[in-house]
Amino acid sequence: MLDVIKLLPDAVANQIAAGEVIQRPASAVKELMENALDAGATQIDLVVKDAGKAMIMVVDNGCGMSETDARLCFERHATSKIRKAEDLFTIRTMGFRGEALASIAAVAQVELKTRRKEDEVGVKIINEGSVVKEQTLVPMAAGTTFTVKNLFFNVPARRNFLKSPAAEMRHVVEEFTRVALMNPEIAFTLTSDGKELYHLYPGNLKQRIMGLFGNAYDEKLLPVNQDTDRVNIHGYIMKAECARKTRGEQYFFVNKRFIKHPYLHHAIENAFLEMIPKDSFPGYFLNIEVDPADIDVNIHPTKTEVNFIDVKLVYAILHAAVRKAIGQHNLSPLIDFEEPSNLNIDFGEVVKSSNPIVQPDVPIDPTYNPFRQKKEFSNSSFGGYTPFEKKADPGDWRLLYGDRTDQATDNGHPVEAPASEPVKQSHYIQLGHSYIVTTVKSGILVIDQHLAHYRILFEKFLKEMDNHSGQSQQELFPQPFTMNVNDASLLHELLPDLQCLGFALEQVNATTFVINGTPADMSGCEPVQLLEKMLDNYKINRSDLQLERKLNIAKTMASQLSIKAMTPLTEVEMENMVDQLFGCTVAEVAPDGKKVYAIVSMDEIMNKLTEK
Repeated sequence: MLDVIKLLPDAVANQIAAGEVIQRPASAVKELMENALDAGATQIDLVVKDAGKAMIMVVDNGCGMSETDARLCFERHATSKIRKAEDLFTIRTMGFRGEALASIAAVAQVELKTRRKEDEVGVKIINEGSVVKEQTLVPMAAGTTFTVKNLFFNVPARRNFLKSPAAEMRHVVEEFTRVALMNPEIAFTLTSDGKELYHLYPGNLKQRIMGLFGNAYDEKLLPVNQDTDRVNIHGYIMKAECARKTRGEQYFFVNKRFIKHPYLHHAIENAFLEMIPKDSFPGYFLNIEVDPADIDVNIHPTKTEVNFIDVKLVYAILHAAVRKAIGQHNLSPLIDFEEPSNLNIDFGEVVKSSNPIVQPDVPIDPTYNPFRQKKEFSNSSFGGYTPFEKKADPGDWRLLYGDRTDQATDNGHPVEAPASEPVKQSHYIQLGHSYIVTTVKSGILVIDQHLAHYRILFEKFLKEMDNHSGQSQQELFPQPFTMNVNDASLLHELLPDLQCLGFALEQVNATTFVINGTPADMSGCEPVQLLEKMLDNYKINRSDLQLERKLNIAKTMASQLSIKAMTPLTEVEMENMVDQLFGCTVAEVAPDGKKVYAIVSMDEIMNKLTEK
């Protein structure tokens, strides 16, 4: 029998290894930027074309490499960081296994230019598919420039699985953010297709967070500082009122290396217990400093997972540090013990006052009847439902039970309306400011006002996007709106459909929009908060439900603008809502699948009244 086990050629072995380390353009960005950090760079510039699929270039002013090192860096397991297995547990640098450059070169066309400060000229090496095509000396500034072109040019199957340029660019920005965030002392730039997205200057961590996510974060952050013998934790958490519905700004670092750790994330969620809604997530930017001997970072190809020797200790310290930061924030607005009091009250003068103490005279109307007083509610944010004054005398008891004496009769018996729609009558009753109650042929109809409005607005927004019929209301003062690059990219994708709904948004740079107009039926809503929540919900629907774009936008907008429970409605508003609900294509269920209304039958009512 012939032998069946063969050694793979180096080129094939490198491509297999590359599949573990380089999964998309963002993976190459991560490895190249981390190498620049390890080189001691103080300025790192990232340039990409076509979201990195056409080109990735990382330029740094670090220590550079000799001609020999430049040639060896493309070999698998070639590294300057370790000499023996024990060194794996004292690693403080980013890249150390010697696989990144070999993996990138196996699936791309790579040009390396590098020069040490003590050398007069640098060296240029061109490597395609793990094969060195050219090696020459070139004049250049000290540092290193890696240029990666045509990623996966020799692995078309992998290239076909890449997402759209916008989606891939979001991954690139995320990797850039992770590297830049915990290195605020280093200057970074990111340029995409000739447009500069980020220009980050050296500073402190708070300045870096604001540079990456917007100046609005200045008011959203709480500092976390906790030093112990085993663990040091520093960084920022976001205030409870800034919690979002997506896992957006959640960044854990161990010794400045980005990690994912569900157990430690639970420590932060538990610290925010009962302070944020159950469907929201706290934001944080935290670095955990531990002895490298207490962790193992070499358990995952991308090194985003780590093992701790005593993870329960880290959990307890992290939880306590976050609770301390929250507690200090909640107490500080109440009283500031470091500021002198400015209360100059002479309590002696108060006591000595000769003015007699007089009991306040409160006028009382003995004829006051609360059941005859008309209550007016002013609501201007019902998405098109306008409050009207009720003309009937609210003291008429018959209105509470539905006076049907003017209804048509058949041989002395009232003629009932069809069971499929509410009986036309003089009033509707609002139960608990949350439910609309009226009668139908078979009994009593109870409608959830929030879900009903949700369904009405959902179908309305779908129709407006299809017909480009949304009405816009111009803002008196155009409002700027800044966000991170990923959210800005997503909002840019949604602009055509949002314009159909009545939004007038103008993008002025990579991260800033100006709100010039909003849909005419969203008066009373704060447009920036609406857009932020809309983007959060849109991302949830896209990832969890895989909704088509227009359905997603309509569902998100309707969810945000629909009236909520505990909202008083006038009789005319209730009648209009019921009429519009039963004019919908699907009146029975809301867009999220919940039941909009229920009918309590006459038999159920009779059974309740006759049961013993």
